[in-house]
Amino acid sequence: MVGLAREKGAAPGHKIRIDSTVVESNVHYPSDSTLLGDGIRVLSRALKRMAAKCQAGALEVVNHGRAVKHRLLEISRAAKSLTQRSRERMQESYRKLVGLTRGVVREAGQALRRWESGGLGVVGNLVGMEAQASQLRHFLPLVQKVIAQTEERVLGGNNHVAGKVLSLFEPHTQVIRKGKAHKPNEFGRLVRIDEVENGIVSGYEVLEGNTADTDSFLPALEQHKDMFGQAPTLATADRGFFSAENERKAKDLGVEKVALPARGRLSETRAQHQKERWFKRALHWRAGEEATISHLKNPFSMWRAFYKGDRGFQRYVGWSVITKNLFSLARWQERKKRAQEERACCKRLLPPDGGSC
Repeated sequence: MVGLAREKGAAPGHKIRIDSTVVESNVHYPSDSTLLGDGIRVLSRALKRMAAKCQAGALEVVNHGRAVKHRLLEISRAAKSLTQRSRERMQESYRKLVGLTRGVVREAGQALRRWESGGLGVVGNLVGMEAQASQLRHFLPLVQKVIAQTEERVLGGNNHVAGKVLSLFEPHTQVIRKGKAHKPNEFGRLVRIDEVENGIVSGYEVLEGNTADTDSFLPALEQHKDMFGQAPTLATADRGFFSAENERKAKDLGVEKVALPARGRLSETRAQHQKERWFKRALHWRAGEEATISHLKNPFSMWRAFYKGDRGFQRYVGWSVITKNLFSLARWQERKKRAQEERACCKRLLPPDGGSC
């Protein structure tokens, strides 16, 4: 797509502006209780489907639906109060819910071992049985990890558990903190967006974890250089990308003008540098990146990725970028056509003495 834009002349690649944004995963808010409830639900569902394909009585499955519902309601009610008594009731409900989850995990593990050893009398479709066994193999480690993190967070009091599972269905989901007052925690992935002239998104990357913006600036320039065959003349981003090392290495890559506003109190030399005309014009152009991200998220639905899995997430972001580029290229061609028509009209109306039309 970028190659087509270059061929048409819409994206020469002389300028680049870089920013990052969070794209949410298609998940509910990941509380410990709802994750445990999800674990019981998916494991019990797979066990029931396996039992339906076995001989009568070969695989007994206990229905914990009512008990799980009551525990979730107890936790929800206790969480609304800040008293010590409510906190104790909530922890007791969590202990019961963890116990139920452990029981279902144990049942699922036993059923899986019996299936793999040939100890289950199957009368149904073997392909269907293997499909449910595959579900158990996928979800069992995740549910066990949810149990461990719940015990450490809720019962152990440690709120800083590394590598938390935030969704059983989208395990690649990560918690991102961008410092937004209205949304302190976002659940999804951080995405870097690189844009060149005429609104063409020349590159993007789905980043791992809550990566600092300073670590994303140089990879964006290197990707641009690989794509266009040369470094941009101008590179700009917001102050989150600033570091003296980034400025120095960008110039080493061949970027003539690097417009990164410094953080904190500025020295006199730095203040004069940032007051130069080209620097101000670069920052004014950089502000358009916010509109591009808004455009990606609203008309092109990149605010949340609805495809499943890590590869599906990356594919969804990629399709959103491609669609945005098609729209930008079509709009650029329309502007170019209109300008050509206006010039042609102006030539026809040009008076014989050579005056203006």
